[in-house]
Amino acid sequence: MSDLVVRCRNLGRTYDADAIPVHALRGVDLDVVAGEFVSLAGPSGSGKSTLLNLIGALDRPSTGDVVVDGVALAGLGEAQLADLRLTKIGFVFQAYNLIPVLSARENVEFIMQLQGVPARERRDRALEILASLGMAELADRRPGEMSGGQQQRVAVARAIVTRPALLLADEPSANLDSETTKGLLELLRRINEERHVTIVTATHDPMVMSYARRRVQLLDGRIASDQRVSAETA
Repeated sequence: MSDLVVRCRNLGRTYDADAIPVHALRGVDLDVVAGEFVSLAGPSGSGKSTLLNLIGALDRPSTGDVVVDGVALAGLGEAQLADLRLTKIGFVFQAYNLIPVLSARENVEFIMQLQGVPARERRDRALEILASLGMAELADRRPGEMSGGQQQRVAVARAIVTRPALLLADEPSANLDSETTKGLLELLRRINEERHVTIVTATHDPMVMSYARRRVQLLDGRIASDQRVSAETA
């Protein structure tokens, strides 16, 4: 079985802006191997978030195809794409996307509830993952009672508790100060190394890029450079 978690071939995405075509991606080829920590970097409009959305089955390409954990996305219906996102991909967004009326534990449990995981198992797994991320004492707090960094940690816990093949993070440091960002990135690196979770981030933050072992630079919808760095360099 292939150890490729992501395979993109000739990936293109064109939007119509007032009847004028905007080419967000142009013929992108990208493979991500299991266990990698990859940053997709570039200036605003470079195509990094578009590429992340296509990998995450949140959008459909205009040309080319995407394969995630052995599943080709082309031709899948909306229900099938939703099921793939539910079972194979964890998401961390810059806006956290936590449910305000639920506690940290209940937010972490939410995806498992959609998956049909029994209540006792959901609770046990949620508490275990929160404890492993240093959040045990906040399990009963709602998002409004937590700092931005704490909310982002809960979002990370929710994303990995289902043991997805792939974790996607879109500008994960956007609403955090530098010290909190460093703590989040140390957490992501630990998850990558200890739990062997494959991580792909879209970012323009040099600190986020510095923690990735592979740095893919996009410019004008194309891959401008693709560099792997050693653990000592990262």
